[in-house]
Amino acid sequence: MRARRAKVERRTRETKIKLELDLDGQGKYKIDTNIPFLNHMLSLLIKHGLFDLSLTARGDLEVDEHHTVEDIGISLGEAFKKALGKRKHIRRFGFAYAPMDEALALTALDISSRPYLAFNVPGKRRKVDGFAPQLVEEFLRAFSTHGGITVHVNLLYGKNSHHILEAIFKALGQALDQATQIDNRVKGVPSTKGKL
Repeated sequence: MRARRAKVERRTRETKIKLELDLDGQGKYKIDTNIPFLNHMLSLLIKHGLFDLSLTARGDLEVDEHHTVEDIGISLGEAFKKALGKRKHIRRFGFAYAPMDEALALTALDISSRPYLAFNVPGKRRKVDGFAPQLVEEFLRAFSTHGGITVHVNLLYGKNSHHILEAIFKALGQALDQATQIDNRVKGVPSTKGKL
């Protein structure tokens, strides 16, 4: 089996991003986005997905965090798409519940080549440790679009915004781990169409 790794570099007038992803990792990460809370969320995704990620991002944070967060989502989506190749022998679907104290989140996804995001998380406007929570939806939309992944995120309940976001990223990591796993029972791509 070929190594399921990808390198992505993205340079715009607003951001510079460089990352290396290994789908068959151990949950190791080296993440530096200059946004501490985002570093924390991405580390949860990688640790609980058992991927390996090296990521450096620089953006126009003097404007705001939006461009950096969105472009990291774009780059990570591209990396997953590239590392998966023709998507042969993968499980394709993944879902996970993740509790974080009083919060419970569910993420379900389909590595289908049909990007779509359903984000059913009531809006929290106040910043969490300096981070605007609404940027999580922007990150996930960019990730879904550029990874070719259908992603559904549902908050079942929760009060603490930090706990809610942690639960979302932990569930996303576990669901991605499940969906990207190689299953030797799967012959070719897991689709009746014969193509994803």
